[in-house]
Amino acid sequence: MTFKYEKTLVSIGAENVEQICQFYQALLNQPPSIYRESIYAEFNLSGLVLAIFKPRPNEHDEFFNEEHKGGLSICFLVENLQQIINHLVDLGYKEELSPKTTRTMKELYIYDPEGNRIIFYQYVNTSSLEG
Repeated sequence: MTFKYEKTLVSIGAENVEQICQFYQALLNQPPSIYRESIYAEFNLSGLVLAIFKPRPNEHDEFFNEEHKGGLSICFLVENLQQIINHLVDLGYKEELSPKTTRTMKELYIYDPEGNRIIFYQYVNTSSLEG
């Protein structure tokens, strides 16, 4: 079965939309393209939309409970991981910024103020990706 779609997005249910929106605005160095105070923000990224929303009170347990915490990560392929580290330092990011290196890439894991994982990765040996 095939289907058509107009855009793709990753959405984050956040208890504090303002704080998360400010975090991503600083991280991405751009304002949201759509913004509804304390309720919804949307950032247009290259090939993807990042949406941040406050779940309705009757949906709270669906998004914020220990049993159903998701394993979703927002991943960004970058050309220069050190530039990202420098940017995070400039933003005052307080956690340790230690990239991990695998056979094919360097990865940096950080977390937004609500604990959602963000992965920045840079390929370091693309020949091992082929065949």
